[in-house]
Amino acid sequence: MSAGINHYKTDLREIFFTLFEQFGLDQVVGQAPFEAWGPDEAKAVIQETYRFSKEVLGPLNTSADREGCRVENGSVITPKGFKEAWKLLWEQGFKTVGVAADHGGQGAPIMLQAAVEEMLCGANTAFNMYPGLTFGTAEVISEFGTAEQRKKHVEKLLNGTWGGTMCLTEPHAGSDVGSAKTSARRNPNGTYNIRGTKIFISAGDHDLAENIIHLVLARVEGAAPGTKGLSLFIVPKRRVNADGSSGESNDVTLGSIEHKMGINGSATCVLNFGENDQCLGELVGDVEHVGMSQMFRMMNGARIAVGIQGLGLASAAYLNALEYAKERKQGGHFTKWKDPTSPRVPIIEHPDVRRMLLEMKAYVEGIRALIIKLAMHTDKAKQLAGKDDDKAAYHRGQVEVLTPLVKAYASDQSFRLCAQAIQVYGGAGFIKDYPVEQYCRDSKIFSIYEGTNHIQAMDLVGRKLGQAGGAHFQQFMEDVGGFIESHREHKTFGAEVKALAAAQEGLMASTMVLLGWSQDPGKVALIPLSANRFLQMMSEVAVGWLLLDAAVLSEKAMEKLSATDPDRSFYEGKKWSALWYARNVLPNVEQAARLMAQEDSSPMQIPDAAFAASL
Repeated sequence: MSAGINHYKTDLREIFFTLFEQFGLDQVVGQAPFEAWGPDEAKAVIQETYRFSKEVLGPLNTSADREGCRVENGSVITPKGFKEAWKLLWEQGFKTVGVAADHGGQGAPIMLQAAVEEMLCGANTAFNMYPGLTFGTAEVISEFGTAEQRKKHVEKLLNGTWGGTMCLTEPHAGSDVGSAKTSARRNPNGTYNIRGTKIFISAGDHDLAENIIHLVLARVEGAAPGTKGLSLFIVPKRRVNADGSSGESNDVTLGSIEHKMGINGSATCVLNFGENDQCLGELVGDVEHVGMSQMFRMMNGARIAVGIQGLGLASAAYLNALEYAKERKQGGHFTKWKDPTSPRVPIIEHPDVRRMLLEMKAYVEGIRALIIKLAMHTDKAKQLAGKDDDKAAYHRGQVEVLTPLVKAYASDQSFRLCAQAIQVYGGAGFIKDYPVEQYCRDSKIFSIYEGTNHIQAMDLVGRKLGQAGGAHFQQFMEDVGGFIESHREHKTFGAEVKALAAAQEGLMASTMVLLGWSQDPGKVALIPLSANRFLQMMSEVAVGWLLLDAAVLSEKAMEKLSATDPDRSFYEGKKWSALWYARNVLPNVEQAARLMAQEDSSPMQIPDAAFAASL
């Protein structure tokens, strides 16, 4: 395997706190359907994943970015070392930790899988795209495929013999999936002839697996226009023989690969299906015209995965910047800044550097808590299904309402925090000797793919707020309100809890503003104009709440420690993350609520020609 320098690092103590002390993974394991797992096994998996991330994936991150992918003889060649890493990844089971045992996985809680994914993504985002898409393909076929399809595909997808993709976007359509032109013509034997072109297909072609199973959205001839007429098809790169082996070409050809700003080790492909009218696919399951609902199973998982990608890179950028700030000496102490003879100090002693580092720390810890909370709801819903349907429904509802927050907020902040890490380094951060410039480039795509963040915001305000008659959102607000009432007079965090209460009130007021706009045809344009702002407001309330929750838990834990216990520093850090965020971010929610209430529609009022008169 190609040798390289590993820059990846994470804070296992922080991950263990979030999983066990804040969200009770130790109480989830040991109970059906996770009875085979215990805290020690979970911690061992996290430690082993960190080892693999540092020793195998991390050293390939920089070299793969510089080498990129290339096309030879109509196929993609991935960067050096990726083949060996692919083999080790599947052999050691990192991608199947949270997969049910009856599908060939290890049956762990999704909370644990989320922590594993954070490290894999943080160490090498580009590489993890390939198994990530493969995992999603297996999930869709497992849930919606026929028994024969599951038998034929799932095991080989989950052991790395085959790869997988999701194929939605077309050259003319972009995010407008409903205007897809890829066609499917029925054959007498039950197969379909697939014809069309898909673009921006992550991991669309590579040399890591013997075959690639494409999930392709297409319109059966005669089907209705729009998303309602779309069906989902299993389309292998190479046809699958009766004995399950990979056979001849299935008329799926590589048009080109994109040359991108980041994640250069991941092949983003243009794929042509059926140029010679020889591309065969089979319907996922046995029902036509339900392709979008089936694909949303993969997309919702992918949206959460993008949030985890964002967390992985933001965390790595923060910890690298922190290490650099402790080692780099420049300038005198700020109390002696006019004295040219004063000793040079590590830049972590400079107030503005400390401000940037604490901001990064607070956001990283808050976003991690948000992601693990969503995963906890997923695990609880699974445990309670069939035992307490009302509680299970509550947990499923929270997954629904938190998903757009995880995808959009984590990805927006990831790019911003990676850029801020560069600022900590100064000029050194802008050069390729250090990893943060790559983290910044790699992270920009997160706010774009799997539905742009505006799509996430419109999903939140257009669908999620009203789901179950508004019950999911109301339960979220009740959870926040319950924390506020319990801690409003807290001896350490009382003022900050009151700031959370004010932010929650602003969020609720803005919810009523949105409702009013939805009922006034003259103001409906204000909804998409304000959707992104509302999603950020709700995310800030959620993150502020979870950081304060962690701080309260940490203060209680500190009371049991001796004055010299090394854990005191960790818990002290949790306190300051919460205080900084509550004092510097939560007040923005109140201001954003006031701005929404002003109903500014200037972007809709400015004439097109006035944007630039010379164009």
